[in-house]
Amino acid sequence: MLKDFVKMETFLTVARERSFSKASAKLGISQPAVTQQIKYIENYLEAKIIDRKKNGIRLTAEGEEFYSVASRLEKCINSLEKDLLKIINKEMTFRLAASFTIGSYVIPGECLNTLSNNIGNDINLSIDVSDKIIQGLKDKKFDVGLIEVPIFDEDLIYREWFDDELVIVSSSPIPKILRTEELYGFKWVCREEGSHTRRLLGEVFEELGVSCKSFKVLSEVSNTTAALQSVKRAKKSDTEPTVTIISKHAISDEVHRKELYEARIYGFTMSRKFYIVYSKDNKNNVFIDNIVNYILSGNC
Repeated sequence: MLKDFVKMETFLTVARERSFSKASAKLGISQPAVTQQIKYIENYLEAKIIDRKKNGIRLTAEGEEFYSVASRLEKCINSLEKDLLKIINKEMTFRLAASFTIGSYVIPGECLNTLSNNIGNDINLSIDVSDKIIQGLKDKKFDVGLIEVPIFDEDLIYREWFDDELVIVSSSPIPKILRTEELYGFKWVCREEGSHTRRLLGEVFEELGVSCKSFKVLSEVSNTTAALQSVKRAKKSDTEPTVTIISKHAISDEVHRKELYEARIYGFTMSRKFYIVYSKDNKNNVFIDNIVNYILSGNC
């Protein structure tokens, strides 16, 4: 049993995630496969180690003891793997890809430097749209991707990172809370047709009963930076402010300095999730683990 650490890793993941489904997503295997591996351990130990509850799972007394043993073994294996990498002097450049908002505004330069020191390797950051990052991961051009659009692929593992909020922004003073009818009084910088952000916002406005076709559209742009620069360059107006919709992370400094003004729609929050994504082939890769755990810890 001790030679088969894959099943013990599955058990540790279930115990830590407190969920068979979340463990399945993290490990990149089906939920029935997770259940089968837990059953194998229970049959081997001749003891029940996990109780399923409505709100998650609970370790039995035998499960707690097994968790302690498996955790110690896991630490030993991780330590030995790092020592082995030092012996063979493995050096690599870690290839990190991020979508425009994340790469340009969410991850500061000091985070990349700290991350590089943490894993002991250089990091190359590429910034692109989410669908190209997904394809780059499948083509093994990137090691880890940070995306703002959930483009799911069965060959990849997705980890929820944190919630982002989209806000209406202008270089002209605008009310902090807007009613839907006020949206028609602005000049708009919109995302280009076919983009994931455009589709997301289209769904939001449809839910709110807002007709985007009635907006006064000045231009359509391809990414966050272009939208932000268009608003900054727009002529200030008290009657017809130029606005766009953008991540609050992209404008936090300018809003604090009152160079830009942000607004939210009355009674509605425009939210989306950021994801960490990597290939299933790398789910046991020590470098991937270090990167993902560091980012999830909130250090970036």
